[in-house]
Amino acid sequence: MAKRDHTFVCQSCGAVYSRWQGKCDACGAWNTIAEEVAVAAAVPAAQRSSRKGRAFALESLEGVGNPTPRLVCGIGELDRVAGGGFVPGSILLIGGDPGIGKSTLLVQASAALATRGLNVVYVSGEEAVDQVRMRAQRLGLAGAKVGLAAETNAENILATLAGGPPVHVVVIDSIQTMWSDSVESAPGTVTQVRTSAQLLVRYAKQTGACVILVGHVTKDGQIAGPRVVEHMVDAVFSFEGDGGHQFRVLRAQKNRFGPTDEIGVFEMTGGGLKEVANPSELFLSNRDLGAPGTAVFAGMEGTRPVLVEIQALVAPSSLGTPRRAVVGWDPNRLSMVLAVLDARCGVRLGGHDVYLNVAGGFRIAEPAADLAVAAALVSSLTGAPLPADAVYFGEASLTGAVRQVSQAPARLKEAAKLGFARAVIPAGGQDGSTPPVEVDAISSLAQLVASIAARAPRKTAPRPAQGAAGGGDLRPAIATAGSDDYSD
Repeated sequence: MAKRDHTFVCQSCGAVYSRWQGKCDACGAWNTIAEEVAVAAAVPAAQRSSRKGRAFALESLEGVGNPTPRLVCGIGELDRVAGGGFVPGSILLIGGDPGIGKSTLLVQASAALATRGLNVVYVSGEEAVDQVRMRAQRLGLAGAKVGLAAETNAENILATLAGGPPVHVVVIDSIQTMWSDSVESAPGTVTQVRTSAQLLVRYAKQTGACVILVGHVTKDGQIAGPRVVEHMVDAVFSFEGDGGHQFRVLRAQKNRFGPTDEIGVFEMTGGGLKEVANPSELFLSNRDLGAPGTAVFAGMEGTRPVLVEIQALVAPSSLGTPRRAVVGWDPNRLSMVLAVLDARCGVRLGGHDVYLNVAGGFRIAEPAADLAVAAALVSSLTGAPLPADAVYFGEASLTGAVRQVSQAPARLKEAAKLGFARAVIPAGGQDGSTPPVEVDAISSLAQLVASIAARAPRKTAPRPAQGAAGGGDLRPAIATAGSDDYSD
């Protein structure tokens, strides 16, 4: 006889309750708790308690570990994010918005692995076999010897894999469509996703095959389903990009066999995803060199320096609460920079709408972009274009000081390689060697504001909106505010 266990599970975070309620106490979501029925074999308690565990040998920390073997697919950007290739016996989870190119990337990776003599199986739970074949033909990969199937039952997939030759790589597209006979919940529920993922994890560890899972994402960019799935897998990759741009960024959020701060940059073309060897040159293409409000930020993504353009627009607002729109950066970080400019540098932006954008659809996560953002904001406010051959990086503190950031030599080297001649960086951020570009070291945001205001053209500002700073010549006002006296 089978025993039925009725539970109520939150479909957002996976929290389990004994009865239904409208709000989840764990994540705070409303109307996400659904009833699920789990079927378990009714084993007598006496039989369960009589089973004894098997003793195993313990090893010491001493000794030389064997290097982890890698399955290199040949797609350099994907191998970089994975830490040099896929590890046998590991399980990976790749998430991304619908239509971003997850299936395209995995079809290309499967074909590349198959051409290297590996046995690759691609199981699609969302598309028919003919649809996957059409994609492969469009990409010119129809000749690759990849095993293809359309199946959603986890037990059937594992039985098929066990009955054939040894498999090196298995792609499951996607984990939300998988279901198991051991539970009676509908596919896509927390119980089914967790159970199917556990079966695939066990298969990967027992056979040594690398399993790649595709995961859906919610409207806020988080991978859908219970977070316990992210804890079970060895690596979690996020495939990001804007539908209006052809650039795609593969970012590692978790990786037990490699760094967690590497990125891979791809370009979506008619022939599939192509690697971008120099993303800085791509992100800086089509720059408007003479426009105020643009600054080039020299950032780091893992071991790779990336230069991107930050665009800012400051305009008088007629609203009681001015707009703050941010694309590609943390809105809370923008609010902090605006507050520091107001309190420490005398730059009044409380009556202005502020729009900030990272060009190319790129997303910046490190605080070293504070200096470039502040420079773009002040440049837009004063109308003074920044030098076209200068890059900016540095972290702003709440006191108005500019703090040092890591890997400054690599940032400067990348700037010099792309033709930049100047860099505005925090004071003391050099390692003692001769920099490849001219360095302007500053210790506070007030120095940055004063230098930009000194280049501002003399003009009469338009009549300010209610609550905005007074009109008149903007350059003397901000230049004075950039001095040591921060009083009004």
